[in-house]
Amino acid sequence: MTTTLPLDPIEKASRDELAALQLERLKWSLNHAYENSPVYRRKFDEAGVHPSQLQSLSDLARFPFTTKKDLRDNYPFGMFAVPQEQISRIHASSGTTGKPTVVGYTARDIDTWANLVARSVRASGARRGDKVHISYGYGLFTGGLGAHYGAERAGLTVIPFGGGQTEKQVQLIQDFRPDIIMVTPSYMLAIADEMERQGIDPASSSLRIGIFGAEPWTNDMRAAIEQRMGITAVDIYGLSEVMGPGVASECAETKDGPTIWEDHFYPEIIDPETGEVLPDGEFGELVFTSLTKEALPIVRYRTRDLTRLLPGTARTMRRMEKITGRSDDMLIIRGVNVFPTQIEELLLKQPVLAPHYQIVLTKEGPLDVMALNVEPSPESAPDGAALEKARNALAYDIKALIGVTALVNVLEVNGIERSVGKARRVIDKRPK
Repeated sequence: MTTTLPLDPIEKASRDELAALQLERLKWSLNHAYENSPVYRRKFDEAGVHPSQLQSLSDLARFPFTTKKDLRDNYPFGMFAVPQEQISRIHASSGTTGKPTVVGYTARDIDTWANLVARSVRASGARRGDKVHISYGYGLFTGGLGAHYGAERAGLTVIPFGGGQTEKQVQLIQDFRPDIIMVTPSYMLAIADEMERQGIDPASSSLRIGIFGAEPWTNDMRAAIEQRMGITAVDIYGLSEVMGPGVASECAETKDGPTIWEDHFYPEIIDPETGEVLPDGEFGELVFTSLTKEALPIVRYRTRDLTRLLPGTARTMRRMEKITGRSDDMLIIRGVNVFPTQIEELLLKQPVLAPHYQIVLTKEGPLDVMALNVEPSPESAPDGAALEKARNALAYDIKALIGVTALVNVLEVNGIERSVGKARRVIDKRPK
């Protein structure tokens, strides 16, 4: 028999109670960073601020930002604020655009992380006795182990598969009959493709809930996955520099954007150009300050994710609008700002095309050229007329609604490389 998992008391606390806890923890976190991290002491001193000057939550705006460059400049362990013997675990980003960003955790940090992922799993609608199939990558990437520890903490039965071996993934989903899957949305599509290749209706699987994260995905993508898989799809948010998965998570009863676990992470929205703090409800770049982290306190970390802060619904804590783009994912094509998720939204309106795509950017003389590679959905592949109509409609929509010309190429089924982690949506071949 399965039972509903209870909420943490802080999830139901008043805004005043939450703000008081945030201020207390924020004072501790700034002091901890200043006293124990030479990097933060230097940054605070150069900005002419001291932790003692924080008397209200709004005073945080006086403190300097932290960026990925700070972590890379102090690679590997220069940002840590505890002695090496207190570090229980080290994770790192993939480092595809330079040195990896390295993060450390004390035993207490690991405990906090597990509790917050457990809270996220509960918010998704998990019940005691559920089995969870984890397809996030294990290793230095925070996804696999973060999901694993949290699901165990929530009392679930964990199937720690990891990424890759898609045929085997399908076999074990069929044999072990998990209730929940934790995976990137793009790889969920690859698993669904493999099910169909094997003659299995994806909607007939045992899966009830999909907890998807690690890459931006739209509400249209949610609808497509839910219909195809017959599941409830919720968004879990996190990034390694702040903690890993579980910084925020959607609640199954509302599915209206991830609730930020504000008792551990203080959010701000800033103008990405000026750094000015914007009021709740305005669109800008998401910034986080950790309130309880020991090994790597993070002060005003610029995530580059674009969103807005919204009032709480299912919980007291504020929500953020679903992340569908990043300031550093923005493509500038012939002077037009383009986000890959804009392309995705238009692609999903063409049912004869699969939701797999890749944008390839090149130059012809001084001009940018954007090619969009797409695939037929397997059932529509033989119908050349329908595919040509969809191709033309997609090219028209991109030009009319986004403002750029795209050369839409319909490849063979499975013509676009499948990723076992984050999908590689853009290949930029333009000269630097």
